[in-house]
Amino acid sequence: MNPRDAHADALGLPRTESLAVTAYQQIRRELDEFHFMPGDRFTENGMSARLGMSRTPVREALFRLQQEGYISVVPKLGWLVNAIDFSVFEQLYDVRSVLECAALDAIARQDDPEAALSGLRRIWCVPQPERLADLTQVSQLDEAFHMALVALGGNAEMARIHREITERIRVVRRLEFTRNYRITAAYDEHVQILELLQKRDTEAAKAFLRTHIAISREEVKKITLHTLQAARQGRGDGWPLS
Repeated sequence: MNPRDAHADALGLPRTESLAVTAYQQIRRELDEFHFMPGDRFTENGMSARLGMSRTPVREALFRLQQEGYISVVPKLGWLVNAIDFSVFEQLYDVRSVLECAALDAIARQDDPEAALSGLRRIWCVPQPERLADLTQVSQLDEAFHMALVALGGNAEMARIHREITERIRVVRRLEFTRNYRITAAYDEHVQILELLQKRDTEAAKAFLRTHIAISREEVKKITLHTLQAARQGRGDGWPLS
């Protein structure tokens, strides 16, 4: 335990790490809901005042959001909410599709692919009443499903690249599961992919997976643009922060 945390514990105060997590969650929520919009600028001082926290945990939260692609630091001007470049995200989705299809080929070559996929089947191949309805949970499971497919392919470098792409597209992909109908689509389409793999119909599984990713990409773009337009129309909260 570092001295700062020991001092905080002794006084019954929250640790800086906990405050940084709280700051991260609050700022990200406002980014997700477009209270901050692409092009907005703010300072650490302004954000600290907004959250009622010191600059240290806020700075840690901002650096984490920078790593995730939400914001960038502008020397002497503070922080900038990054623009959404759909052409870049579309290319990343295309690379993701290639990697996941290659992973399906690798899974199909394994001696017992059904055993490798059994964990995913327990999550997704469930009766309708047992399907989760929480948007955040399903969003996280959806991301984990695709990462697991690539990991099961057995190529560690491919999995690493895919993980990096997943982290880069999360900034837009997060909005896909703000619509309830995407939960039904995720379950139905993941089940279809797993069933085709179980039947060892790899070509059909890859074709369905490519379509699944393409539809997801278009839904993300549509939802993001709609949400951003609605946020701009309802704007009036006094941004940017100084």
